[in-house]
Amino acid sequence: MSFHDDTDPHANDAAPYAGGDPYADYRTGDFPFTELVDLADRRLGAGVVAANDEFFAERENLLVRERAVFDPEHFGHKGKIMDGWETRRRRGAGAGHPFPAPEDHDWAIVRLGAPGVVRGIVVDTAHFRGNYPQRVSIQAAAVEGSPSPAELQGATWEELLPPTPVRGHAANGFAIDSERRWTHVRVRQHPDGGIARLRVHGEVVPDPEWLAVLGTLDLVSVLNGGVYEDASDRFYSSPTQIILPGTSRKMDDGWENRRRRVRGTHDWVRFRLAAQGAVRAVEIDTAYLKGNSAGWIALQGCNGDPSGSAEWFEIIPRTRLQPDTPHRFVLAARAVVTHVRLDAFPDGGIARMRLHGGLTEDGAAELRARYARLTG
Repeated sequence: MSFHDDTDPHANDAAPYAGGDPYADYRTGDFPFTELVDLADRRLGAGVVAANDEFFAERENLLVRERAVFDPEHFGHKGKIMDGWETRRRRGAGAGHPFPAPEDHDWAIVRLGAPGVVRGIVVDTAHFRGNYPQRVSIQAAAVEGSPSPAELQGATWEELLPPTPVRGHAANGFAIDSERRWTHVRVRQHPDGGIARLRVHGEVVPDPEWLAVLGTLDLVSVLNGGVYEDASDRFYSSPTQIILPGTSRKMDDGWENRRRRVRGTHDWVRFRLAAQGAVRAVEIDTAYLKGNSAGWIALQGCNGDPSGSAEWFEIIPRTRLQPDTPHRFVLAARAVVTHVRLDAFPDGGIARMRLHGGLTEDGAAELRARYARLTG
């Protein structure tokens, strides 16, 4: 990401809101890491556990899924109400030193819904035009269990992003290079200001001991380390939503593709399990997809690298689906796989998919080795 002039503290300001569409002059960029799951997604259990200041706008707004909204007439008794996290203006030590000290900053601690390796972060300052932070920095910590805010304050924090300039009214994306498993991040704004949304994209790394205790689990769930790898179409929504926890709550809380017009073709999405597993039962849910669910599905699996010599085999043959309905399939024999491909004929939406089973001995060993490498 480039900036106009880092020597000018106002170089990254956006123009004042002039009416009309507030997103008309919003600035963004191409951040490939956003294809990865958002580890700070509330649907995974994430939360903003503490902040030193939220005078103008609450810290919880950072993790709202929808993009920030702006109402120019929305004021409260503290001033302008913004859809984000906004702190008061910091002041210096006295009349002779009115500006805050260089080290002054505000902070908020976010519990990741799914601990994992962070690959990229988006700090979104939508609608914060002249009141965004001059710089932001990101730290991360690995604290198991359910630590209190006080315990997190005393944790060991590692810097993922040093203090870096950001633009106002913009999506500011940062690739992260850190091969560690993190449970929490701390976003710091220097010296103060407002951030609309925070997204922490990466790869889930589950605790293998927890999975071993569970025994039977959803082998493709995001929370257990399942990953969406590729799809024929992602026009309306990300296929990652198929493997989110919980049930779909509305039509766009799933995977829906555009209408397919080429006969003899179909849509598909491929997932990688956290490690090799043995699937014993499958659930396919078309909740809230009433006139646009997939007509038929089929499920294929492979054990090994799908781009190499591993061959695909049938797990569920082409089967008719009903709209807005959960479907359950008990397999006649367990399917040992590392990847699955869900085919939709000819097109249409799927809300959720569950692959119930357990890790194989090889899969459990692979997962333990990765966990040790990323936590050691």
